[in-house]
Amino acid sequence: MNKFKIVTIKEIPTRINEVANWFSDKWGVPASIYIKSMKASLNRDKIQEWYICLNDKDEIIAGMGEIENDFHDKKEYSPNICAVYTLKEYRGLGIAGKLLDYVVKDNKRRGISPLYLLTDHTSFYERYGWEFFCLANGDGEDKPSRLYIHR
Repeated sequence: MNKFKIVTIKEIPTRINEVANWFSDKWGVPASIYIKSMKASLNRDKIQEWYICLNDKDEIIAGMGEIENDFHDKKEYSPNICAVYTLKEYRGLGIAGKLLDYVVKDNKRRGISPLYLLTDHTSFYERYGWEFFCLANGDGEDKPSRLYIHR
């Protein structure tokens, strides 16, 4: 397996536009939304954070964000891990799990727990210590999704 490293956007602030465009390409959300959140992270907003996994060529291969609410109706459950994505060619190598573990440890270090995560997956996150918490209605969604918690 290729070597990889996990960094926060605070460690690579000159790459905000590149990182925002990467997430925008994966999720179809305008890059400007990601840029705004990433800049809030740089300004030490305690909730906003962005985590990137880079390969040995310094290319983005995975990432996820942390925001107050991941566009669902359970506003009282915060913060939310969002935009979890690993490039297809890097899936199955344990990268997402290492990234999730990193995020949980980083948040505990910052005094933030629990964390929440909205998804349609039914078993993936359990492998990494996440527990099904409740159903939540995503903005504009016809059916509820699963809201997970990591304590």
